[in-house]
Amino acid sequence: MAVYPEYMVAPIRQDLTEVGFEQLMTPEDVESALASNEGTVLVAVNSVCGCAAAKARPALKMALASAEKKPGKLVTVFAGMETDAVAKMREHLLPYPPSSPCIALFKDGELVHMIERYHIEGSDAMRIVNNLQGAFEEYC
Repeated sequence: MAVYPEYMVAPIRQDLTEVGFEQLMTPEDVESALASNEGTVLVAVNSVCGCAAAKARPALKMALASAEKKPGKLVTVFAGMETDAVAKMREHLLPYPPSSPCIALFKDGELVHMIERYHIEGSDAMRIVNNLQGAFEEYC
C-alpha cells in the first residue's frame, strides 16, 4: 500500500531514473538486481523527505557524474511506496536499521558500504559525494 499519491512521487523517482537508476517495484525485482555475485550495485532508498531532496539525490548524481570508478548497476526503491520491495531490500541491508533515505553499495553480493539517514542529515551534499566517491574508488 502506497503512503503517497503517485503524482507526488513521480518527479522524485524521475530524479534518479533519468540518471540511470532502475526503479525496483517488487521483491522479485530486488532479488534479481542483487542476485549477481559479481560486480557492484549501488542502492538508493529514495524518499520524499527534505534531506533526500537537498542532499541524498543531488549527492548521488554529482558523485556518479564526476567519479572515475563507478558501480556497475544503479537501483532504487522508494520508501513509503512499494512496501514489499522496500522490505525485501531492507533484508539485504541488515544489520543496519531501516532508514530513508539511505545509500548502500554491494560488491560481489556483499554489502560493503552504507550511508544511513543520520549521515545524510548531518552532512552537506559534498561530504556525501566525497564519501560515495571514496567507496567507488575502493570497491568498484
